Amino acid sequence: MYILKTITKWGWCPILITALAVVGYICEWPIGAVAPTLIIILVIGLVVAVIGAKEKELERASLQLKQLAGYFNRRFTGNSSLSIFTIIDSLFNIDNPKLWDWARACDMSKRIFNTWCDSFMERVESDIRTRRFDVYLRTYLNELWLANNHYYDFVEQFYEIAEKVEIPRETVDQYSKFMMEYNAFVQDFRDTISELKKVAKTEIEPPSVGFAKELSEVK
Repeated sequence: MYILKTITKWGWCPILITALAVVGYICEWPIGAVAPTLIIILVIGLVVAVIGAKEKELERASLQLKQLAGYFNRRFTGNSSLSIFTIIDSLFNIDNPKLWDWARACDMSKRIFNTWCDSFMERVESDIRTRRFDVYLRTYLNELWLANNHYYDFVEQFYEIAEKVEIPRETVDQYSKFMMEYNAFVQDFRDTISELKKVAKTEIEPPSVGFAKELSEVK
C-alpha cells in the first residue's frame, strides 16, 4: 500500500511520459505533436516535485520546532527541579527580606509564564495536525524565542543576585545543573534558528539566544 502510494505521488510523471512515448511510437504519431505534450508533463512534474520537497522541509522544520518547544516546556517550566523559578524559590531559605520580596514577585510571574508556555504548547500540538506548516512555523518560532528571552531575564537576575549575596551550596549546585542543561538547549535552539532561517524567513539571529552564566565560587 505504501509503495503504491509513493509511486502514485512521485512516479506519475515518468510513468505518464513513458506511456505516451510508447503509445506515440506504436501509433506512429508525429514527433512534433508528441514532444510539446511530453515537455509540458515534465515541467508540471518538476513543479510538483519542488512543491513537495518544500512541504517536506517545512514539515521536518515544524516537527523539530515542536520537539524543541516541548523540551523547553517540560524541563525548564512548571514544577521541574530545573526551572529557574524553582531555584529562585529556594531563596526563601535565606534570612533576607529583600530577597523574599523579589522571590515573591518572581512567583507571581511564574504562574503567568507557565500558563503562557502551556497554552503555547497546546497551540503547537493542535496546529501541527492541520499540516499548514507554512502558516504558523515562523509565528511559533518567534513566540518560542520571545518566551525564552523573558525566561532568560529571570536567569540573569538570579545570576546577578547570586554573585552579590551568599546563597546555600545546594542552590549553587542546583543552578549549576540547570545551567548545563539549559545551555545545551540554547545551543540546540541556536542551531535550529540557523536551519529555520532557510524556510521560515525569520529575522531572529542565533546569537540573540543567550547562554546562562556560570556562578563564581561560593562566597
